[in-house]
Amino acid sequence: MSRFRVLQFNMQFGQIWDDTYPDRAPVRLDATLREIRSHNADIVLLQEVEQAMPGGVQFQPPPNYTRLREELKGYDSYFSYPKQDPRELPFGIGLAIFSRTPLRSTSRLDLPSPPIEFDFFGRKMTPTDRLLIGARTTVAGREVQLFNTHLLAFFMLGSSSTSNPFQRNLVADQLTASHGPTILTGDFNVSRHGSLVAQFAGSGYSTVQEKEVTWRRRPFVLDHIFYNAPLRCVSHRVVPTPASDHHALVADFEFA
Repeated sequence: MSRFRVLQFNMQFGQIWDDTYPDRAPVRLDATLREIRSHNADIVLLQEVEQAMPGGVQFQPPPNYTRLREELKGYDSYFSYPKQDPRELPFGIGLAIFSRTPLRSTSRLDLPSPPIEFDFFGRKMTPTDRLLIGARTTVAGREVQLFNTHLLAFFMLGSSSTSNPFQRNLVADQLTASHGPTILTGDFNVSRHGSLVAQFAGSGYSTVQEKEVTWRRRPFVLDHIFYNAPLRCVSHRVVPTPASDHHALVADFEFA
C-alpha cells in the first residue's frame, strides 16, 4: 500500500459521552471498538486507554488494552502506562499504538510535570508526569517512525504550556532527531494551539488540521496528527463520536 490511514483517538478509557452527566457516563468498550473499526485505519494511536486507579495502582495486564489487542485482529501493538505515581487522579492514562504492519524499536520517554499546585475536591495536589511512546514500522517498503503522546492540561491548572514548555520541548527534540517519514499524534492539551503548531513547524512538522474542535467539553483543538516533509496528507476528517469526550481524527497519507 502506498497510501495509508492514521487514526488519532483519545478513547477516555471507554467512557461514552452523555450530554447531561458526562462524568457519570458508563464505560462501554464495545463502543470504543466500533469506533476504531469504523475507520479501517492502518495505524491507530490511542490515549487514555486505561482508567487510573486509587493510589496509582496499574493493573497488569492492562484490562482495556488486553481487550483491544484481542479484538483487533490483524494488528501488532504496543502499550505503556506512564510512570507509576500514587498522586494519580481517576482519569484516563496509558498510550497505545496499533499497526497492521509489524512494530519494532518501541520506546517510551517520561515527560516530567512541574510542581504546580491545584485544588482537587479540597485537596492540594501537584500533577503527575506524562509520557511519549514510539515505534517503527515499514509501510510500502518505507520505514515510518510513529510517536504518540498525551500532555498535561495546563489550562486546567490556571497556567499554560507556553509558559511551561518543558514537555513540549522534549517532544520537539524527538521530532528534530527523526529525519525519515515521521508521524506524531496525541492529545496535546493546548487550548491556544497556535503556539504548539508554530513550535513543531520549527522542527519541520505540519498538523493535518487546526480549525475544527476536537473536544466536547470546551471548544478547543486538542488532538493533532503531525507529519514531516517525506509524507503528504491527502485527506483528513474530524469525526464526532459518542464513544468518548474527544472526537476521532483521521488522515490519509502518501509518501512525498
